[in-house]
Amino acid sequence: MGGTNSSALDDLQTVEIHHWYKKFMTECPSGQLTEHEFKQFFGLRGLDGEANKYIEQMFRTFDMNKDGYIDFMEYVAALSLVLRGKMEQKLRWYFKLYDQDGNGCIDRQELLNIIKAIRAINGGSHETSSQEFTNRVFDQIDINGDGELSLEEFVEGAKKDKEFMEVMMKSLDLTHIVTMINARRRSV
Repeated sequence: MGGTNSSALDDLQTVEIHHWYKKFMTECPSGQLTEHEFKQFFGLRGLDGEANKYIEQMFRTFDMNKDGYIDFMEYVAALSLVLRGKMEQKLRWYFKLYDQDGNGCIDRQELLNIIKAIRAINGGSHETSSQEFTNRVFDQIDINGDGELSLEEFVEGAKKDKEFMEVMMKSLDLTHIVTMINARRRSV
């Protein structure tokens, strides 16, 4: 399958793509996933306001052609990135996801909103509040101190801040989707 210049999609095995396609078409017979179906598909219903905004932003990020739907190719590209992408690719994608207003940088409020949403989705108790965690991240990785994280600051800072990296990785944990696909694969 693909060479060194291949896309992440080319790196997937044909069998995996076939199973992902079956799962996608079972859950979404029209071949186009709406935002509502996206939430159902990933088991993300009944979320609070912050978490809901985060999921809506995630949907818009997956919807690469901005037509209001996620088609199968967008779905596979997103899964491929999340499950198999190189760390640099993932960090660039997370940056795009976290940059809610699309202005090319992440401010404290954007990061705070994301941290609150991730915690609302994942649950559990935390040693620090969302505000304290956001402040700590900014104190450590906002190199020029302008109150915004550029793509470069975000990527380099995330590589150095293990706790922040862990939070990001948990923000898009798709292991339950892979488990469902594998369970269906065994039952076919």
